[in-house]
Amino acid sequence: MGRRQVELVFVATPGIGNLVPAVEFAQLLANHDPRFHATILALTDPHRPIATTYIRSRPSSCGAGNLRFVHLPPPDPPRPGDYQSAMAHTCLNIANHAPLVKRALVDLRSTGARVAALFLDMFTTPMADVAGELGIPHYLFFASPASFLGFMLYLLDPEARKAVESEDMSIELPVPSFVNSVPKRVLPSSVLLGKDALTWYVAHAGRYGQTKGTVINTFEELEGHALRSLRASMSPPVYSVGPVIDLDGPVKWHPQRAEQEAIVQWLDKQPLASVVFLCFGSMGSLSTPQTKEIANGLEQAGFRFLWSLREPPRDKLDLPSDYVNVDQALPEGFLDRTAETGLVCGWVPQVTILAHKAIGGFVSHCGWNSILESLWYGVAMATWPIYSEQQMNALQLVAELGLALEIRLDYREGSALVTAEELARALRRLMDSKSELRSKVREMRDKSRMAMTEQGSSHASMRHLVQELLAVLDFDDQES
Repeated sequence: MGRRQVELVFVATPGIGNLVPAVEFAQLLANHDPRFHATILALTDPHRPIATTYIRSRPSSCGAGNLRFVHLPPPDPPRPGDYQSAMAHTCLNIANHAPLVKRALVDLRSTGARVAALFLDMFTTPMADVAGELGIPHYLFFASPASFLGFMLYLLDPEARKAVESEDMSIELPVPSFVNSVPKRVLPSSVLLGKDALTWYVAHAGRYGQTKGTVINTFEELEGHALRSLRASMSPPVYSVGPVIDLDGPVKWHPQRAEQEAIVQWLDKQPLASVVFLCFGSMGSLSTPQTKEIANGLEQAGFRFLWSLREPPRDKLDLPSDYVNVDQALPEGFLDRTAETGLVCGWVPQVTILAHKAIGGFVSHCGWNSILESLWYGVAMATWPIYSEQQMNALQLVAELGLALEIRLDYREGSALVTAEELARALRRLMDSKSELRSKVREMRDKSRMAMTEQGSSHASMRHLVQELLAVLDFDDQES
């Protein structure tokens, strides 16, 4: 008699930052035991076409056949009057998918599949109701840091929300998942400025405790305090399984991948660890005045550089794009003056760049995936957060972990400009080959890789999760 199959179903936010780690985690689980089969229910967001491009690229690269995708049709779009922020729009769009997710699960069961678990992410919690209706255990896969999960749970306290909503920006918040109090000025803009977004944060966080388990893309050696805090306060088990990273990266599927060969060839000609890499993420962009300050700062510092420069979106629901004429955003003559030492480009495959031996430092927006990638390759970071939870990530990296140096912790749209002098000073510290920072980052590189080996902390956590998921087979055997 052949081994019976266990179906694991995943519903992730249709944005690259949440979707890619969810798919990578699904593949890890599916590869962990031959009885596992993973199905990704792909949600649709017309404002995130790159997520659809990524999904459509995956089936041909899965190989083992134990991971598949079900593309759900688009639901009715959110009505403009129902949201004030991009985050609220995303959450409403996801909630509108609930009937489609239910239909997909019913169809999957009709084939005889044994659905053992539904994995949701930080924003797809409306599907918990679908899981409840169908009697399917559901888990949380949290693609952001454990420290931020702790902050979202902290928002469930009415007194905490009152402090967040007050006009007093000098408040320090006692968030248990952080070692020290958190200055209010580093909270996400969506929490500080948009009541509809705060409402959604609280609504999602309120569902986390109802899961059968919480899986986080982090590891014990990096976020030990935050994980201990969560395990002390959450009743469902907490599994740390990271760093879950797509090491191939978008160079395998991105529509602009063919344009990247020249960038890699340029890096190949640079000395070891001599290039500072500036990149602000798939959703990150800066104003023209700020861009010119960066250019002036790069000239002052004098280091070789690779700068991924994107044009700000024209609508709040859109993403940044590459400049048609990048000269317009830069000081006159900048490209000519730096032609021998620097390269300004548009989109780049970030993980491929960080893996290159020529990269010596990373000016980062501090997205969690970017942090994990940078640590994996042992590249020292300087913090320039822009959106989402990045300010809080930057705080943890600099003030609690000592794994990055500060350019700013609280930068966001509308902030005072980071001056050329400010950037140049930070770059001189970042590119110091003998700094304690570089030593600590190399040490964490080794720990991050060890965590994923058979003797590592994340591998052990994954084994415990697998045992829990396979328990459905034992239960079925007892029932039959």
